[in-house]
Amino acid sequence: MKGLSKSRYTAFCQCPKNLWLKVYKPEEAKDDPALQARFEQGNEVGDLAMQLFGPYKEVTSHKADGSLDLNKMCELTQQYMGQGVDNICEASFALEGHYCAVDILRRNGDGWDIYEVKSSSFPECDGEETKLEKYAPDIAYQKWVLTTCGVKVINTYLVCLNSSYVRHGELDIKSLFVIIDMHDLVDNEYLKVPAQSSQALKILGMKDEPNYDLSERCMKPYTCTFLDYCKRQHGVPQDEPTVFDLYRMNFSKKLEHYHAGRITFDALRSEKLSDKQQMQVECTLKQKEYINVNGIREFLSNLSYPLYFLDFETLQQAIPQFDGQKPYQQITFQYSLHIKESATAPYQHKEFLAPSDGTDPRRVVAEQLCKDIPMNVCTLAYNKGFECGRIKELAALYPDLAVHLMNIQEHIQDLLTPFQSGYYYVPAMGGSFSIKSVLPALFPEDPSLNYHNLTGGVQNGGDAMTIFPKIQHMQPDEAQAAREALLRYCELDTWAMVKVWERLKMICS
Repeated sequence: MKGLSKSRYTAFCQCPKNLWLKVYKPEEAKDDPALQARFEQGNEVGDLAMQLFGPYKEVTSHKADGSLDLNKMCELTQQYMGQGVDNICEASFALEGHYCAVDILRRNGDGWDIYEVKSSSFPECDGEETKLEKYAPDIAYQKWVLTTCGVKVINTYLVCLNSSYVRHGELDIKSLFVIIDMHDLVDNEYLKVPAQSSQALKILGMKDEPNYDLSERCMKPYTCTFLDYCKRQHGVPQDEPTVFDLYRMNFSKKLEHYHAGRITFDALRSEKLSDKQQMQVECTLKQKEYINVNGIREFLSNLSYPLYFLDFETLQQAIPQFDGQKPYQQITFQYSLHIKESATAPYQHKEFLAPSDGTDPRRVVAEQLCKDIPMNVCTLAYNKGFECGRIKELAALYPDLAVHLMNIQEHIQDLLTPFQSGYYYVPAMGGSFSIKSVLPALFPEDPSLNYHNLTGGVQNGGDAMTIFPKIQHMQPDEAQAAREALLRYCELDTWAMVKVWERLKMICS
């Protein structure tokens, strides 16, 4: 399709150049596996939402090559509307240069209501217009296309997941979803659609790439997948750190420096920065480490043998699959432990990966964790808030294990602390203190600590989150290989922590 769709229209609303690049240079978009995972989850949510109002007809049709048959979908929509069907899903409409598919078109007297389904979760955003505004252009465009096609649109709604819903027994889709009246926000956007859609079509007709400088729209309402490309286009160096790499500086402030020509670290040297940002700049320019031995020593003094290095892997499902689960709740399915009983003892390794048969993995994980970690021992995690949060959830879910689980949680120390506190900085960390940045910065020449050398398709937490629920549908050999890949990835996470701890000890020796 050469014209506008609702996704193209919203791309234009964020930035006209975003629209042009999507159509003419899609290969320049930054690959984001997490985005693909969210897209898949969104499809699941959309399919389930079709059942919200009872019987429905879906018009989705495909050509022989697998692409959508838009003409057929438009024809079926008109057919079902004429036949008195009350709920039409993916209801499709086209006019010259424009096309849209309404997630749910619901009959309302002599008119129709539009329901736009998103996989976002509410009610944490309910009533906060600034958080709902980003959905208005999409719905307004649909209303404009339908109205122009002669359809009477009465109401417009946003359908999202209810973040307060907890599954018990069969899935209750009426409680799972939240329906938000978007009337006021959509009406404000609706007035803009004719002019903006006309401008968007002009952008699509341009042979030459439009020139738009970096601005707030690079991050609002969504992070643009072409941001890196546009930075290159506007002369932001790719072979050295820049203002866009500074630690914990908001994007607005980065833009302020950028537009003033303060892009490189050398140009930022005399600017007012936070202590950690200044440390990052100076260490990078001088290519020197910063080490606060006293700070590191104080951190290490809080640790005691035996030491248990712990890392969890979790999955997040938009649609709750298990009792006691909320939308997007982290579900722990795996952990790795490296254990150091004493200063002279060899490391032990224990690991647990729940059965990948589609059953709730949390109980077996919690039980095994209590067997593998005794009470009152010092446990190390990297960014402990994550592990502590999961343990608290398991304790709340299984009261018979709560005392032991909470004892583990109360004795967790955070290996992130010496880095986040600014006690140890290496230029190669690039302003990030995640384990994935710290590890290669401290051990650049050790291939055994390089996540990219892992085989089996699991090289990060996103890979682990994606592959685990798919294993139940794999052939036995493929499933076994996937489980092995998960185990080796999680093992590297805790072995990485061991190596980082050893480096801290060496510095203080």
